Parts: sequence; structure tokens; C-alpha cells
Amino acid sequence: MIHILTVLNDWFWWEDIWMPRNCSWKNFEDHNGYVFPKPQQLYAIIPYAFVMLAVRFFAERCFAIPLANILGIKKTRRVKPQPNPTLEAFFKECRKPAQSEIRRLAKKCNWTVHLVEKWFRRRRNLEIPTLHKKFQEACWRFLFYSTSFTAGIIFLYDKPWFYDLWQVWANYPFHSVLPSQYWYYMLEMSFYLSLLFTLGIDTKRKDFKAHVVHHFAALALMFCSWSANYIRLGTLVMIVHDFADIWLEAAKMFNYARWENTCSVLFVIFSIAFFITRLVLFPFWILRATLYYPTFYTQTVIVAYFFFNGQLLILQGLHIYWAYLVFNILKKFIFVKVLRIPIPAWAKISNDKNVKDDRSDEEEEDSFSDAEEAHMKNGHKNGCGSSQPLLNNNH
Repeated sequence: MIHILTVLNDWFWWEDIWMPRNCSWKNFEDHNGYVFPKPQQLYAIIPYAFVMLAVRFFAERCFAIPLANILGIKKTRRVKPQPNPTLEAFFKECRKPAQSEIRRLAKKCNWTVHLVEKWFRRRRNLEIPTLHKKFQEACWRFLFYSTSFTAGIIFLYDKPWFYDLWQVWANYPFHSVLPSQYWYYMLEMSFYLSLLFTLGIDTKRKDFKAHVVHHFAALALMFCSWSANYIRLGTLVMIVHDFADIWLEAAKMFNYARWENTCSVLFVIFSIAFFITRLVLFPFWILRATLYYPTFYTQTVIVAYFFFNGQLLILQGLHIYWAYLVFNILKKFIFVKVLRIPIPAWAKISNDKNVKDDRSDEEEEDSFSDAEEAHMKNGHKNGCGSSQPLLNNNH
């Protein structure tokens, strides 16, 4: 087994994959005050991710929660349904039972149909995060992306490759790592790793799987760019992506606070920033530097060239897909809220006047009569229902 792991390790770190011709890992040993990137340095992101979680906890408690209270976002208390093993077991298989199944469960539990419907409604609501929690998450991401983008500008504004992309490949791969580049990578990678740690407690939207794939892909690209010393290019990719996310999270915050006009303005700014950074700068600035410029350098690593560009092209495909979704929402906003004209048939959008995030489930109304509340609280000893059935089963 040890021999197999050794062979796999040697194959993974084969120099012809990561290094240009006539280069080896020995060329990346520190010398004469120059520090070069080493894959083992990235182990530091594990403790840094826990530090990031501590910073998030502090930011949410000391900044997000007070701000949510100022904006009038009430912290609602979810009422737990009466413990019922029969209904709970069915809920794990089906969250929204059909009417025939509800009648069967009502008969089995000796409850009214109305009570069973209410139980499932309350149980589903427990799975949906409150606006207060969603606001905290959006606020944390807003703070991070704002900090990360600002740090990126500070770290890169005086670097020649920030203005002249030819400098990305000049003298490659013998680029020493600057302290600012190291901390920029640590900041970004620890953030995405911390998001993986909190997948179980963060808000789950309908594109949950896509977000998981995105987090793993982002970590993989940053890990490989560090190992192959594509750090100059990696920092440019990170700063391009962070800018639009600032406005998106800000729009979410004001959407949860029901500040519709402010949310609309921020969403328009986000849309403009998204189209500029993801559909203009990324393909015509970043991809040009990765696809075209390396062909002028004999030290280009062929395997790494196709691998990284393949990943970046997939990312650009995602940008186009997301841009299509953003354009549909923006189109809806312009026709309904700005121009106030009937939506043309080709628009293919709903008549809802509010721009909503369709990825999230909405909380269902929950109201019980006093008699129903008493009945649920008195649930019977075997966990099925009351020992005496309600007389009226016609709800």
C-alpha cells in the first residue's frame, strides 16, 4: 500500500506536468533572498480556515445582527411541530405529501386532515432559514468580498503585470512569491475552505450542488496555480471575480430588509459589474493572457497550458450561463418597474412585479386555532395522535 501511495505521489508531482522543460523542483528552492511557491505551504489554509470561521462568527454577532435590527429585519421564532414519529418518518421520504397520503396519515394518526397539513407546513418551515439568518450570511460575504477586493487592489496596483499582461509570463517560471501574494492566496483559499466546512448549516438553495462544485473548483484552481507558479495570473483572476460579488451580496442584504428601491439599484450595479468583469475583462483580458501570450514563450508547460485553460474556459461557460439568468431578471426589472409597460411575449418572464431569488424556498403561513394547538400539544402517548379523535374530520 505504501509503495502504491509513493508511486501515485511521484506521478502526481511529476516535473513534466508542473515545470517547463529543463526545470525541476530544485530550481524552486529559496536562494539569495528569493522565496518561491511550494505546495506544502498551502497546508496553512486549514488552520486559517478555522480562523476565518472565528472571524465570521465575530462579524455576524457584532456587525450583521445589529445591522439587521437597524434595518428592521425581525428575528422570527419557528414553532416546532408536535413530535410525531409516524409523520416524521414520512417527512424524510416526502416533504410535500399528496392529498390522498395526507388523508391516510390523518386516519393513521387519528388527527384531522387539517392538523396533518399544518404539521407538514411547520416541519417544512423548520428546514427554511429565516431572513435574519440569510441576512447574516449575505452580510458576511459582503464584508469578505469587499475586504478581499480592496486587498487585491492594494497588492496589485503597483505591479507591472496589472497593467501589462505580457509581464505575467516574463521570466516564467522563476517568479518569486511576494508576501502580499502569499496572504492574498491564504485569504481566498481559507475563505472557500471555510464555506465547505459550513455547508451543513448555511442556507441551501436550489443551486446548492452548483455552489459545492464551484467551491471545490475554485480551491483546485488556486492550488494548481500556486503549485505551477501561475501566481501572477491567479491574483488577477481572483480580483476580477470579487468585484461583482460585492454588489450581489449588498443587493441580497437590502432585499431581505425589504428595501426594494435600494435593492433594485444595487442589482443594476451588480449586473453592469458582472457583464464588464465576467464577459469583457475575463475573456478579453485574462483568457487572452492564458491562451495567446504563452505561445510566444518557449518555457510554456504544455500539460499545464491545456489543463488550466480548459478549467478557465469552463468557468467562462458558467459566466455565460449566469449572465443569461441575470439578463432575464434585469429584463424583468426594466420592463415592469422602470418602463412600466406590458411585458412583450418574447420576454418569457412572469408577471410578478417583484424580482425574487427563485433559488430559495419561501416560508409558508402557519396559523392554528386554539383548539388545534391544544390538540397538538396533547399528542398521544404512542406518538401517533390524541387518544380521542377530533369530531370534525372535514377540514
